[in-house]
Amino acid sequence: MAEPWLRGPIPGMPAMAMPAAHALMQAAEDIPGAVAGLTNEQLWALPGGAAAVGFHLRHLAGSIDRLLTYASGEMLSDAQMTALDSEIEDDGRSAAELARQAVAAIERGIEARRDTPPGTYLEPRGVDRRRLPTTVFGLLVHIAEHTQRRTGAIIATSKVVRASEGRKSS
Repeated sequence: MAEPWLRGPIPGMPAMAMPAAHALMQAAEDIPGAVAGLTNEQLWALPGGAAAVGFHLRHLAGSIDRLLTYASGEMLSDAQMTALDSEIEDDGRSAAELARQAVAAIERGIEARRDTPPGTYLEPRGVDRRRLPTTVFGLLVHIAEHTQRRTGAIIATSKVVRASEGRKSS
């Protein structure tokens, strides 16, 4: 099957948001296969000091939630701040469970693009307690860009931990 960006327009998606939606669709398709079969040890391994696959999965999902909050003009809740602080920790969920959570967050990110009127794209938004300046569109694009970076790290780190596991048993 062709990559999402080669499958044509997404029904109901504003044209300006389409490239970012295609990037999110690609991430949602890549993540489950990248983490399939990872053990808990592999999921939370820190190869060469790199961040764990489990962290990237949790952070990807949490960051989409947080960025959508900012896009709606709100500040983060205490629960979101607590979740952010715990992303680095193994919470006992499997790779498959964390992948499902990440894909569900990505799907919310795609729907946010469909639901956001293009006339609001340039509305200013503040990020962080410092209310760093951006726009609705800036946040929607950053969700896709950040998700793609995390997905690349998930894919690469999964390969590294699988390869290092193979060397241990040799």
